[in-house]
Amino acid sequence: MRLISIFIFCLFSFPLLADTSLSSRDAIVLGIVEGLTEYIPVSSTGHLILTSQALGLGEEPEVRSAINTYLVVIQVGAIMAVITIYGKYLWMMLLGLFDKSHAGRHLLISVIIAFIPAAVVGLLLESWIDKYLFGLWPVVFAWLMGGIALIVWGRKPDPDTEMEGLLMKDITPKKALIIGGLQVIAMWPGTSRSLVTILGGRLAGLSLKESVTFSFLLGMLTLTAATVYKLLGQGQEMIEVLGVQNLVLGTFVAWISAWIAVKSMVAYLKKHGLGLFGFYRVALAVVTTVLLLQGIVTP
Repeated sequence: MRLISIFIFCLFSFPLLADTSLSSRDAIVLGIVEGLTEYIPVSSTGHLILTSQALGLGEEPEVRSAINTYLVVIQVGAIMAVITIYGKYLWMMLLGLFDKSHAGRHLLISVIIAFIPAAVVGLLLESWIDKYLFGLWPVVFAWLMGGIALIVWGRKPDPDTEMEGLLMKDITPKKALIIGGLQVIAMWPGTSRSLVTILGGRLAGLSLKESVTFSFLLGMLTLTAATVYKLLGQGQEMIEVLGVQNLVLGTFVAWISAWIAVKSMVAYLKKHGLGLFGFYRVALAVVTTVLLLQGIVTP
């Protein structure tokens, strides 16, 4: 709950701006929002779209394109947070790559298999998604549907059963594909990649703890691929429009805030379910709908 409070404070403690330039303050706010929301099931993309509008960013097409690239690239901070916290799994997978760890090789293969569906669909539908789904109405719909799913499914776990389920070493290629297939749904902005992959892990039979860990590891690969793809395609344009300093600043802030978010979420899930995030998503969908209907933000 404190993470959500921090987001609301950052979003509404600054006045709406008309300037389309990216200031240091804007970079810090976007970094905080990216880090806090990337790994909790509330959708970082939806929050970043809403926040960038609240800050008055991207009213000119050239700046809008640069901002969209920036919002993807600062995910590097969230990637660094996972590396910092889950380094032992990454080291194990690296050993597996060189056939020095059977468990690491199995986990690496599982993560790659789960990554493939989103990679293929993303390449095929990138233009269509950018054209039709990167707006607040699609985000509101996704927030609402995901919120209802979490309210129904994410009730407080039973201490006697929350640890029940398979371990990551038990993931088969079929189970990895189930998780990866559900990750495709998260390409709809507002859905939340962490939400669908955690649910996918549970559907595949993993315990809640293992589902969360696998979701984070899969997210690291997915975010890395998306970031590299964006940098190769629009990175130079983004730097020319927004500069390097704000990119470094936003990434660093995203790293710190993502580290806090991941640590807090893991601790939170030991005692609570995901239902609270469902109520937050529904409330945010309602508030954003009101803002849209009143013309305070644009679709």
